[in-house]
Amino acid sequence: MVLLPRSRGRPRRYERFKNSSPMFIEPNTRNGSGGWIEVICGSMFSGKTEELIRRLRRARYANLRVEIFKPEIDNRYHDTDIVSHDENSIASTPVTHSRNILLMAEGVDVVGVDEAQFFDPDILEVVELLAGKGVRVIVAGLDMDYTGKPFGPMPNLLAIADYITKLHAICVRCGAIANYSYRKSAQDKLFVLGEQDVYEARCRRCFKKGDH
Repeated sequence: MVLLPRSRGRPRRYERFKNSSPMFIEPNTRNGSGGWIEVICGSMFSGKTEELIRRLRRARYANLRVEIFKPEIDNRYHDTDIVSHDENSIASTPVTHSRNILLMAEGVDVVGVDEAQFFDPDILEVVELLAGKGVRVIVAGLDMDYTGKPFGPMPNLLAIADYITKLHAICVRCGAIANYSYRKSAQDKLFVLGEQDVYEARCRRCFKKGDH
């Protein structure tokens, strides 16, 4: 629930805003209806990996068989674990190519994929094949790169997803809702790993303003 102030002139009291976004509630994984694809997207520092870890842990609590993967290129916090900005972590398997996921996901109920924007285009076919086998696939990634353009395979993953969750950060310049990842360095390579030393979350207006 979100607390909102009442209108001016009334006593300073608060009322509950009942239309706030609820926590994602997983569909019934035991109903025999086959698999599906969930995509968690947003800017850097929006909590994507945190939400991915939460869903995967819930699946394990339900005694489901879970396998987790990330691109080998992402070794910022740990060589193998998936680690959120809040330092929550979960063990994963780094892979060099998305098709390796198929070889290691036999007989599982849930597959988690982090930093999907760094994967090759075959990730689309991989998640479709897994979902077709009855696997619940949970994918997290940046939907836009540092220029504000759609990032890697993420637009197509969003198009084929059964469920989409878009998360937002807070703009470090003005405090508004942020959905852009602004790169502070002058590097123009598409793939540049970094944290707050290289990137910051910005709203649309502050992102367009740049360093002005």
